[in-house]
Amino acid sequence: IIMKIFPAIDLHHGCAVRLLRGDYNQMTEYSACPEDVAAKFAAAGAGFLHVVDLEGAKTGTPVNLNSVAKITSVSGLRVQLGGGIRSMEVLQSCLEAGVSRVILGTAALRDPAFLEAAVNAYGEAVAVGVDVRDGKVAVNGWTELSDTDFRAFCHTMETAGVQTVICTDISKDGAMQGTNRGLYAELQKEFHMNIIASGGISSLSDVQALTELGLYGAILGKALYTGAIDLKEALRIAEGGKP
Repeated sequence: IIMKIFPAIDLHHGCAVRLLRGDYNQMTEYSACPEDVAAKFAAAGAGFLHVVDLEGAKTGTPVNLNSVAKITSVSGLRVQLGGGIRSMEVLQSCLEAGVSRVILGTAALRDPAFLEAAVNAYGEAVAVGVDVRDGKVAVNGWTELSDTDFRAFCHTMETAGVQTVICTDISKDGAMQGTNRGLYAELQKEFHMNIIASGGISSLSDVQALTELGLYGAILGKALYTGAIDLKEALRIAEGGKP
């Protein structure tokens, strides 16, 4: 089993940043040139990249597409992008910026007609972000908690023909305390979609455990920036190597 590793770049004002547990007041800036960060990931052997437009997630329309276009052209990585994609026009502009897969979050929950149109038009190029806090789906850049149960939501997505979901346990995100392995084990058993784990993956043993679950992918964020995880090693383990 090979699990895909997605290094993460969160964009804010064109810079690469990280948040702690989704809190915009707890932001660390890592680089004013996100395309250089992406190029380093590519040089380490990555094939994929997870990008979030943080302002887009909050305001409802992406504002960092220029940075995204630079990242895709400079790095050559297959980029999946989330944050504020809530109309077909915006979705198309993301694909025109070189993005391989768009991630719908708030819109997938609030606008089923758009979700259906997007999946019908673009198929596997459309993924859905399922951001979980206290068992419910969070929306609008995690600033708001819906009353939708995340498992019920996943079933709705599977029925709608969504092939890939990115599931984030917000309580774990950026906290460097390990990922929610139990959650991903359950999701992997319960659904036939590609499951991408996100949030709190902070050691090579996390990477090993998720690989052994047979997950489609895992997103590495803060652990790469702090040096807690070496990307080359993570890629090796995700391809079935021993830690």
